[in-house]
Amino acid sequence: MNREKKKVAFHTLGCKLNFAETSTISRSFPPDRFERVAASAKADIYIINTCSVTDAADKKCRQAIKKFIHRSPDAFIAVVGCYAQLKPREISKIPGVDLVLGTNEKFNLAEYTGTYRKKGKPEVHSCELIFSDSFNQAYSMGDRTRSFLKVQDGCDYGCSYCTIPFARGNSRNPGIATLISEAEDIAARGIKEIVLTGVNIGDFGKSTGESLTGLMKELVKVDGIERYRISSIEPNLLTDELIAMAASNNKILPHFHIPLQSGSNRILGLMRRRYTREVFVSRTAMIKEKLPLAGIGADVITGFPGETDEDFADTLSFLENMPVTYLHVFTYSERPGTVAEKMTGKVPHGIKESRSRILSALSDRKNLEFYRNNVGKKSEVLFENTKTEGMITGFTSNYIRVEHPWQPAMKGKVKTVMLKEIGQSGRMITEIIDEL
Repeated sequence: MNREKKKVAFHTLGCKLNFAETSTISRSFPPDRFERVAASAKADIYIINTCSVTDAADKKCRQAIKKFIHRSPDAFIAVVGCYAQLKPREISKIPGVDLVLGTNEKFNLAEYTGTYRKKGKPEVHSCELIFSDSFNQAYSMGDRTRSFLKVQDGCDYGCSYCTIPFARGNSRNPGIATLISEAEDIAARGIKEIVLTGVNIGDFGKSTGESLTGLMKELVKVDGIERYRISSIEPNLLTDELIAMAASNNKILPHFHIPLQSGSNRILGLMRRRYTREVFVSRTAMIKEKLPLAGIGADVITGFPGETDEDFADTLSFLENMPVTYLHVFTYSERPGTVAEKMTGKVPHGIKESRSRILSALSDRKNLEFYRNNVGKKSEVLFENTKTEGMITGFTSNYIRVEHPWQPAMKGKVKTVMLKEIGQSGRMITEIIDEL
């Protein structure tokens, strides 16, 4: 007798690493028993993979949970991931939640879900992370044009504002051979670009005696994958060798996202970051020397405890003179259990928000300047699978968003283009140079 398939929807909040893990979790649901539907649809089961990097992220998680409960009151609601690891009891108090799973437990959903029927009381499984936690492999498949490949997890850095080590444990990674096998599987599905994800990617190899450059040397040999993008790497872990590899191998894209957090060495010290701003200068200078048109992004936090007007002015002036092409600006959010929570010199919310707006405006100017500098240049673009306002869009190797009149034959293909002008959409208008 055929049983009716249960409709299951997945909703991911936060980083690329979470997307890779959600995709992996979704593949554990047998297609003969479950029908995957969009998160916007009415489903029998909702799996919400959460983030907890800021207080705003926690709020988004709570809003998402309540939204799905309101949409389908009879649906089975499972909340998993970082927020579930850090605040399981808080989540369990939300009426309608059936299951709460922490960082490791979420990979074993089937062990905890049973019949996926509503429970009178939510089950909570969120074990304390220990140093010897195993590595849960993950990569995305079928969700997007590119694949996010998890190469590292956890963090051994003790930044004074961050709860990630509490949510994900110590730094660890699989061996290179395992990741090559996964990359080959991704290539077999026809995917052309892999984005390397992790909590602290530059730390790769710490638990296996290998290195990130060693991994890259092997990944570029995988047939079928044309592009590798490194999602984020600490400035003190971005080596000369890795930059030189990107300059000499077209498969490693000329795009670096480098967390800075502050342009003030005094604030970097309070944050317990493992570098000074001079290290950031050194890294960006070498990138521009080897790859003049490289895209360079940076994370910045405004309003950290103790950040004075002079410190912020120092950061603003520093960034104005750096060859960054965009910024990810975060307003400081106090996280329970961190060293920064007890620091003096709290910055008023209005001032934090004002500083964030100033840096966001700087980011817009930097990005526009970068786009203008690329007009008339050739680049390689991976076009997306979706149609947007009659256009097919994609990213250049150096992370410029482009558009071209919709042509289905270009979906998921890497094409050589000429960057003609910046369109009204803010995307770069392209001319295809190679043949379809």
